[in-house]
Parts: sequence; C-alpha cells; structure tokens
Amino acid sequence: MSSIRLRLLKWLVAPILVFNLLAASLTYLLAWTPAQLAFDQGLLDAATGLAARLRPGNPAMGLELPAAQVLQAGAPDPSWFVVRDAHGRVLAGDPAFPRREGAEPVRDDRMHGQPVRIASLLVPGRHGPVEVGVARTLSQRQQVRSAIVRALVLLEVLFSLALVGLVWFSVGNGLAPLARLRARLDARGSHDLAPLDDSGMPRELTPLVAAFNALLGRIAAGARAQDDFRANVAHQLRTPLAGLRLQLEWLAGRHRDDPETVRSVELLLQANERMIRQANQLLSLERAGPDRFEQTQLVPLDLSAIVGESVQTFVEQALRKDIDLGFELAPARIRGERHMLRDLVDNLVDNALRYTPAQGKVTVQCRATADGVLFAVEDSGPGIPLEKRAQVFQRFVRLDQHSQGSGLGLAIVREIAAAHGARVELGDVEGARGLRVAVDFPPA
Repeated sequence: MSSIRLRLLKWLVAPILVFNLLAASLTYLLAWTPAQLAFDQGLLDAATGLAARLRPGNPAMGLELPAAQVLQAGAPDPSWFVVRDAHGRVLAGDPAFPRREGAEPVRDDRMHGQPVRIASLLVPGRHGPVEVGVARTLSQRQQVRSAIVRALVLLEVLFSLALVGLVWFSVGNGLAPLARLRARLDARGSHDLAPLDDSGMPRELTPLVAAFNALLGRIAAGARAQDDFRANVAHQLRTPLAGLRLQLEWLAGRHRDDPETVRSVELLLQANERMIRQANQLLSLERAGPDRFEQTQLVPLDLSAIVGESVQTFVEQALRKDIDLGFELAPARIRGERHMLRDLVDNLVDNALRYTPAQGKVTVQCRATADGVLFAVEDSGPGIPLEKRAQVFQRFVRLDQHSQGSGLGLAIVREIAAAHGARVELGDVEGARGLRVAVDFPPA
C-alpha cells in the first residue's frame, strides 16, 4: 500500500540530498583549488628566491646563502633543489632531481620514491639558460585536503540531517489535517451518518469531504428507506393478521363438530400466531436499531415493575403447557426506555416458555447487585450447546430446522441490551438441565 508521506519524503529528501552532494563537491573545489594554487605559488616563490641568490655570471660557483635556509623557510615538508646548466649538468643540489619536461613551471613527479610537487624556472646564464628547480613532498597538501574533506563531510551531514528533519516536520505538519479527519471518522459510531463539518479544512481536502458527505447522504437515505420499509411491513401486517385470527376463531366456533375443519383451523391459527409474533419482532428490532435509538430516551425507572407486568401476560401461556412460571423480583433502578425493556423481557420469557417442555419450570429474576442490576431467565428446556451460543445472537439463526420461532428473539435482546449499555450472557442452570440468560445492566 502506497503512502503519501513516503512519496512526499521521497520526492523532497532525494533531490535535497543530491543537491547537497553537488553543493559539497562545488564547495570542495572552491576550497581546494585556492589552497592548491597557494601551495604552488609558495613553491614558485621558493624557486624564485633560490634563483635570486645565484652569483651573477658564475652560477656554478654556488649560492650566496645556504639553499636549505631558503627551501625550509615556512615549509615543514622535506624539500630538494637543483641547479642545472644548459647542457643538463648539475651545478648544485641533488643529482636525483627529475629533469624538466615541457613548459609547465609546476608539475607532479616522484623523487626518492615519494610523490613530489616540482617548480622549475629558467634563468639566463653565461653559457645559456640555467634551470633552477625546487621539489617538496605532498604531506602538508594531503593534510590540508583531509582537513577540508573532514570539515565538509561534517557540515554536509549536519546540514542534511537538519534539512531531512525540517522536511519530515513540514510533511507531517502538512498531512496533519488528514490525520485529524481520520481521527474524527474513527471516533464515529458505526451508525453515525451525519455529514462531516468542513469548516477549517484545507482547500485540497474540501472536495474530498464534500464527496464523502454526499456518500454518507446516499447511505443514510438507503438506511432510512430500509428502516421505513421494515417498519411499514411490520405495521401493515399486524392489523390484517389480527383480523385473520378473529375470522379463524369464528370459523373454528362454527365448525366445532367437524374434526378435520377444526384441525385445519388450528393449524392456520398457529401459523397466524407465528406471523403475528414475527411482525411484532420485526417492529421491535426496527425500534431497537442504533440509528433509531438515542441516549436521551433513557429515563430512571424500576426494572422489576416492567418485569412484573410482562410476566403476568405469560401466565395463561404457561398454564396451557403446565409450566411452573415463577419470579423473584426486587426493586432495581436503572436508566432505560420502557417499551424497549418490555420487548427485551417479553422475548426472553416467551423463548423460555416455547422451548421448555410440558411440566417444566421457568424462573424470572430481577434484583439489584453491587455492580448494577441483574435480570435473568432460567428454564428447564434443552439448553444451547456451548459451540452454538455465539451464533444464536445473529438474526434469523435457529438451532435446527425444527426449532420454533424466526431466530430474531435473542438478536432483539442483544440490540436492546447494547442500547442500554448492558451485557447479555448465556449459561447453564445450576444443578439442573436448561438455559440461563442473564442481562447485567449498569447502575442508574
């Protein structure tokens, strides 16, 4: 995955380093060339001074002053000299001194196995031009060159690090609006589709924010359409299904002497009841959706009172199946939304009664705890295997094809619990067969 930061750094740091290297090379040339010329000029001055001390008219008779004083004046490097006549005979100095070749007054050569720099002059003599030459080793030059290189390397490293740091800081500061935009998006909930505020955004990010807001608008419109469709379907189904139930009950009453008709009507009534329940669950699921729920809807209330009201409506259903429906209620204050909590309690109690066999037992508990409020429903039904407990909270998931219901009950419970900041846990009934569903609410 490509990175804008790395691309900017690559296109900024690489040219800076190249130009820095070129500048260092130019600086080296500007520093070393004058030093080289100064060394050569000093060598020529030594040769000129040596030539000035030749005895006029008789160079072979020697020099007015010792040559060593002239050569070593201000020159720490070993030096040699030579005086040759026009025929190449050495009149004074070192016989191993290289002969002059070409017209260059200063040249590089080797003497006594060492690299040397030589300056030679031609002065007029009685029998023709006389060559005066001076040679010095390159030790001092190399020391000066090394000092220049070390200083330049140190300066270039410091300047390069400073420039890279400045570029890094500048790129990071330039990309800071992107980081702030990402942080604002990360802080949003999964269902927050409100448009982004583009105030204070750089001009380059404004089209991106506008396009993102347009996308959020389309997503929000699609989500609203889905929610409205689900709510409309649930509302539209409830009324005709209730009317159909009344008609079926009336039909069963008129044909009570016909067993086949009664059996068919009972099956239709069961199917109608399932459809009514599914419509109610769809409506509950739509009402519990995060996009429809706001924290401002939570008000202080007593959960035990809601549980007591809900349990009373299931007494007849429990009697029909000969199920012992009991409850243990104690005052339990929480912050919640009454209708959603009633849906949560209804779904858990209804599931327990549906899956508990005849002559079974269902116990509903509600009490305050040290950490908040506990609401639990225990039944003596078949329970849920451990490996399937995580799946049953998904929508339309049933344990098997023969299970009753639509697979929405626990999904609704999870949505409502999440909206109230509660935690749902599935467990075993202590010392008996069955399932225990516990919902832990935070304190009010």
